[in-house]
Amino acid sequence: MRLFEAEEFIILKGAVMKLFSRTLMLLSLVVLGQVALSQTKINVNQALDFWISNAEKEVVSAADAMPEEKYFFAPTAGEFTGARTFAQQVKHLAANNYRMAAYILSQTPTADQEAETGPDAVRSKTEVMDYVKGSFAALHRAAASINEQNLVQPLNRQGRQNTRLQFAEDAVAHSYDHYGQMVEYLRMNGIVPPASRR
Repeated sequence: MRLFEAEEFIILKGAVMKLFSRTLMLLSLVVLGQVALSQTKINVNQALDFWISNAEKEVVSAADAMPEEKYFFAPTAGEFTGARTFAQQVKHLAANNYRMAAYILSQTPTADQEAETGPDAVRSKTEVMDYVKGSFAALHRAAASINEQNLVQPLNRQGRQNTRLQFAEDAVAHSYDHYGQMVEYLRMNGIVPPASRR
């Protein structure tokens, strides 16, 4: 196999694994939601909100653990050309949360949410922390609007994702994806992530 074909195979393998992991998480959410409903009589929005709360706890604590003077850290050793700074990672995650919440509520995301960059004016640690906390508050509000009748009802959106469940799952999966990157940035700066301190 030539080098170019090997690189294409690795890229394709990564895309397949990402799709598989997101599908597995979606199925887990549905199954766990159904099990939870049958055992405890909680509703769908409560089941989804549970996962949003878990992601929020991990993301917000990791974002808070990075000192303000390190918020503009981006790795440079190795293949990190163009990598986001820590602040940009958190803003990207938050912008996607706002975007998914808007889709769930049949609203139009702002341009910076659609681009998944967040507002340019959000720069300091305090501003980034407020932005990410607000994004999870938006997800909680959106999850509260989901019920058994509208859970998988198609919305008028183009693309592979077109239901409230898919958008809620995207927000949680995406949050954990970038949480993993945040953890690496913390460790590169000699900081033990809060979840690892327990």
